[in-house]
Amino acid sequence: MSAQDRFIHLTANVDKSAVIDAGSKIWINVQIREHAKIGKNCIISKDSYIDHGVIIGNDCKIQNSVSIYNGVTIEDEVFIGPNAAFTNDRVPRAFNKEWKTTSTLVKQGASIGANATIICGVTIGEYSMVAAGAVVTKNVAPYTLVAGNPAKVISKIDRMGNKIKGMESDE
Repeated sequence: MSAQDRFIHLTANVDKSAVIDAGSKIWINVQIREHAKIGKNCIISKDSYIDHGVIIGNDCKIQNSVSIYNGVTIEDEVFIGPNAAFTNDRVPRAFNKEWKTTSTLVKQGASIGANATIICGVTIGEYSMVAAGAVVTKNVAPYTLVAGNPAKVISKIDRMGNKIKGMESDE
């Protein structure tokens, strides 16, 4: 791939083993670690961190200061808002030398709002939406809007993210 097929800002730190496909743009102060894979036509915005082995599909938008850790897979057409964070350790202890990564999957077309936290081990369904500031501790069904701490179902939504009338939660 030629340098013309993608853009990597001079301040970005991209490991030589990372794969960044055509049309993707990597912006200011982004760090992309070993063996990460960024698909076609993605935007990885300022100050984001992509850990080793992370997989990001095609046509994704990762906004400023997002942290995506090892064990996270993001499918195509996913939006992740500013300062969203993913975890990868179910029981974090600084002294545990034998901890294991717990995987997380974000399915096609999902959107994650600003400052959301995604606790590892969940699947965020196709075209679902996580509201800003939500803390996701359980799987999110496809075409579902969740919000709060812990995140709870608010409504079913259509592919564009609009609430479906009559499908709101009773909570």
